[in-house]
Amino acid sequence: MQSLTGEGYTVEFDSEKDCVYMAGSLRLGGLTEYAPISRLLEEALDDRDQLTLDLTRLEFLNSSGIATLSKFVISARNRQTCSLTIRGSDSIAWQGKSLNNLKRLMPSLELTFE
Repeated sequence: MQSLTGEGYTVEFDSEKDCVYMAGSLRLGGLTEYAPISRLLEEALDDRDQLTLDLTRLEFLNSSGIATLSKFVISARNRQTCSLTIRGSDSIAWQGKSLNNLKRLMPSLELTFE
């Protein structure tokens, strides 16, 4: 399992379950600071036909993080080799609106809320 941890957050890629888990609060400063997370997400797409992004424990994501997620969704769409599922939480306010916007970038994106 690959993982990145920082102040208040963890990002883990479980290749056995084809799932990336993000938890905590991501408040990194700009796309440069999100680069390691972007790399992990891109690597998770490699040689995979299904990937789930589990955000059910991600309490906060700033605008740079949302931009990073958007770029990742566009990358997944452009590859056309991997179906993408994003799991969010009904109880985390920012996720409803922000995650629904990702469907505009990738209409085939499967979005579920728990």
